[in-house]
Amino acid sequence: MKRILIVGSGDVALRALPWLVRRFRVFALVRRGESGAAVRAAGAVPLQADLDDRRSLGRLAGLAEAVLHFAPPPPGGEGDPRTKRLLAALAAGRSLPQGVVYISTTGVYGDCAGARVDETRPCRARTARARRRVDAESRLRAFGRRCRVRVAILRAPGIYAADRLPLERLRRGDPVLVAADDVDTNHIHADDLARIACLALFRAPPGRVYNASDDSGLKMGEYFDAVADACGLPHPPRLGRAAIAEHLSALALSFMGESRRLDNRRLKRELRLRLRYPTVAAGLAALPPAHPSEPDPLAEHDFPCRP
Repeated sequence: MKRILIVGSGDVALRALPWLVRRFRVFALVRRGESGAAVRAAGAVPLQADLDDRRSLGRLAGLAEAVLHFAPPPPGGEGDPRTKRLLAALAAGRSLPQGVVYISTTGVYGDCAGARVDETRPCRARTARARRRVDAESRLRAFGRRCRVRVAILRAPGIYAADRLPLERLRRGDPVLVAADDVDTNHIHADDLARIACLALFRAPPGRVYNASDDSGLKMGEYFDAVADACGLPHPPRLGRAAIAEHLSALALSFMGESRRLDNRRLKRELRLRLRYPTVAAGLAALPPAHPSEPDPLAEHDFPCRP
């Protein structure tokens, strides 16, 4: 394996690049020419193409022996036409990739009422965004079977890092649920997710699914409290489920409507993975020193975050 294609050159991709470029020739898909600067600076070759434009994808055919697919579905609809177009472009080449790794979401499981969830649990996605991920997973697995390509799917929970914390929500004083109503959440540090994706390229059996989660077992409110403590911010106020609907967006509320505890034993066993940040506490302890009164000390992303 000599050439790797990254589709979706966001944060997780940039974290994976230092390891990848020391070993392979790496191409990274970018939608706009100016977006290629960070990719080029990291040692990869930027390729300008758009998953929403089928005609721009012709150059991907036969380009790489492995593909890291980190691109999200479009924001609307029930399916993922972006993954459909990508797979059609890959299948058009004289040579097919040997492996594809896709970062999906644990939202495909739907609400599990706090149950322990391993990868054998059926997908029962409740939201349109999660159903789009189910569609992408189905297309990828069918592509793997049909074309004999080794496909691995990583179901990621809330992704966090120093620049991926819900600081703006904490500063606004957005509420979280009272303990009696709170939901179980799961997390993974962005650096660990990047490492997992790289390991899956070489160690995952064909068609395998992994819960790409750390070992934490936190309620959502506990997560926000931990971030607040680490960054010197007040704990968020607590409200009951009925009252909180008046204060949060529909998107934020949707995350509070699902509760599950991920089992990551398959991930650690089969990929022989040792997490750098096995818990959120470990990840927050490694944060660089910052003061919340400084202008934009850490870039904010609402929980959970996409790759």
